[in-house]
Amino acid sequence: MKKTIGMLLTVILVLSSLSAVFADKGGHHPGKGKGKQEELELGVDVLLGEQKDLIEGKRVGLITNPTGVDQELNSIVDLLHHDPDINLTTLYGPEHGVRGDAQAGEYVEFYVDETTGLPVYSLYGQTRKPTPEMLENVDVLIFDIQDVGTRFYTYIYTMAYAMEAAKENGKEFIVLDRPNPLGGHKVEGPVLETEYASFIGNYPIPLRHGMTVGELAKLFNEEFDIGADLTVVEMDGWKRDMYYDDTELTFVLPSPNMPTFDTALAYPGAALIEGTNLSEGRGTTKPFEMIGAPFVNSTEFAAALNNLELPGVRFRAASFTPSISKHAGTLSHGVQIHITNKKSFKPVETGLHIVKTLHDMYPEDFEFRAESSDGISFFDNLIGNGWIREAIENGDSVKSMEKEWKKELKEFNKIRKEYLIY
Repeated sequence: MKKTIGMLLTVILVLSSLSAVFADKGGHHPGKGKGKQEELELGVDVLLGEQKDLIEGKRVGLITNPTGVDQELNSIVDLLHHDPDINLTTLYGPEHGVRGDAQAGEYVEFYVDETTGLPVYSLYGQTRKPTPEMLENVDVLIFDIQDVGTRFYTYIYTMAYAMEAAKENGKEFIVLDRPNPLGGHKVEGPVLETEYASFIGNYPIPLRHGMTVGELAKLFNEEFDIGADLTVVEMDGWKRDMYYDDTELTFVLPSPNMPTFDTALAYPGAALIEGTNLSEGRGTTKPFEMIGAPFVNSTEFAAALNNLELPGVRFRAASFTPSISKHAGTLSHGVQIHITNKKSFKPVETGLHIVKTLHDMYPEDFEFRAESSDGISFFDNLIGNGWIREAIENGDSVKSMEKEWKKELKEFNKIRKEYLIY
């Protein structure tokens, strides 16, 4: 009797195990790994899997760079080019080019893509907006580029200019949505004042906007009267509390000095150093995480920053020699930013504390970038106004600066809510 009961229990356990295995297999999407990635489909995956009718029978122009890949890291250029149902006619490259082989600020002109033989028009050369001639062989423009969630990252303005061109030339415009690496909840920093608009900040949005490119496209299109025939191909399975490393997506560097997710985390604040005479770490393996100059005392600077007890971050005394950009070939001293808690970390606040501390510690050596003929420093373009530079020079606290921009940020958040997809 005991033997029979034992055999029955064994059979039940085996059947339960098999049931769990088959249930697990049934829940997986083909070609996807285990974990959260099985629930997340990028805009490119949704387009090619479920919404290809949006582009079938049309001449397609594609604005992309190396981040335009599906979850198996296949380039959207190749996917569209080899699809017999799709007529890809033209490529357009943003800053750094379609293949990502140009440095920051380096102009890229017209060329022919070696892999596909397709013409490639630069949107970071003589023009940043597609001309009618560039759009002659196109019915619909697709934008598929990974953003990093920060106002002064130029790809979102390439998108906006292309949307304007699409409107002016009667072309459809499709945005294939991708995650905001910094998540979709937190919004930080001052809202840009329009007189400080530039290609590193063309619309009144805050430094950390907390939106996907698809959401930004909808906001730009409606709030700033672009009026393009816009379609956003939404992701499936992305949630606003997801940072990039909460997905199982591979991080493909969107530009030469954005190599990792950690870089993107630090970027909204650390990139303010670009508006000063210190190195922001370009030409090192840790751009925007290494900050310094020959005149800095690393130990004292790190101690001063750590004494502020800023949330989610620690600073380590570090020395480095940049290979390019500011202080190239010269030993520089400063800190490495180590983010210890991504959710409590406040990049904009941290960046302003770094700039203010440098200003206060090294008044004879620290400098903001020189003003233009209209009195605007590159730092002003980055931060989006002129008063914060004055506040730092006057010795005001970062807390008082945050209080000053709070009202505009609150107003932006009201507008932002109308365009959130997820």
